Amino acid sequence: MNRTEARELLMQMIFQMEAQGDSSYDLMKTLYDDKGKIPKSQKEYIESTFSVVRSHLDDIDELIDGHSKGWKASRMPKADLAIARLAIAEIVYVDDIPNAVAINEAVNLAKKYGSDNAARFINGLLGDVSKGE
Repeated sequence: MNRTEARELLMQMIFQMEAQGDSSYDLMKTLYDDKGKIPKSQKEYIESTFSVVRSHLDDIDELIDGHSKGWKASRMPKADLAIARLAIAEIVYVDDIPNAVAINEAVNLAKKYGSDNAARFINGLLGDVSKGE
């Protein structure tokens, strides 16, 4: 599993956290079990970034609300929201991931999982967040 695949799994965890109203680490374990062996470095990335999202969720959602045009986090499609939360966590709280990488990976996830126009929306939102960072 490479970093892109780990990021995709993490986005799915964040999606499930919102969909099920469950931010426990049991959720992470369930998704791990479905994937089989995960390299230690990717597991560390997933766990630390999941923890960042959990502990800064309100701040991340405030950034979404403040930087999105016409959408609030509470009204966004869940897949788009999960992608935005993950990327904002990387941009604001994870120092070893360049903003451009976080944005590019989020746009790719939005193309794969997001709603119509999600990639464009995510790109604009994250560009604004990264400028204010």
